[in-house]
Amino acid sequence: MTEVTFYTFAEDPLDVARRIATKAYAQGRKVMLYTPDADVAATLDRLLWATPALGFVPHCRDSDALAGETPVLIGINPDTLGRADVLINLGATQPPGYARYERVIEIVGQDDAAREQGRVRYRFYQARGYALHTNDLRTRQENL
Repeated sequence: MTEVTFYTFAEDPLDVARRIATKAYAQGRKVMLYTPDADVAATLDRLLWATPALGFVPHCRDSDALAGETPVLIGINPDTLGRADVLINLGATQPPGYARYERVIEIVGQDDAAREQGRVRYRFYQARGYALHTNDLRTRQENL
């Protein structure tokens, strides 16, 4: 069954997503960075090109011709990845196709709207019996 982990009170949700995606890629995992927002997708793309400083995280948009061969995808189609390891949700609601992934990462920002959306998603997964974990980033930023 899918394991769902919430990272709450993220000061910079996109940097948290980048760090988690980089770590998952280093562990040999396939990663989907789910975002329905084109500006967020573009920012994630830039972040993954710029960091880590001494490494490279191969990534592309889920609509790219190389999506099937690329270990880290950015976009709105979680079914693009053949092997469903990690889905990082940067949308306001639970993403489609989340249940086929081994792990779903939910990143919740610090503003009231993001926290309320996070609570709704938490209750959604909880009502369906998923194993839920929470990491409060006010105390654990360095341990991603």
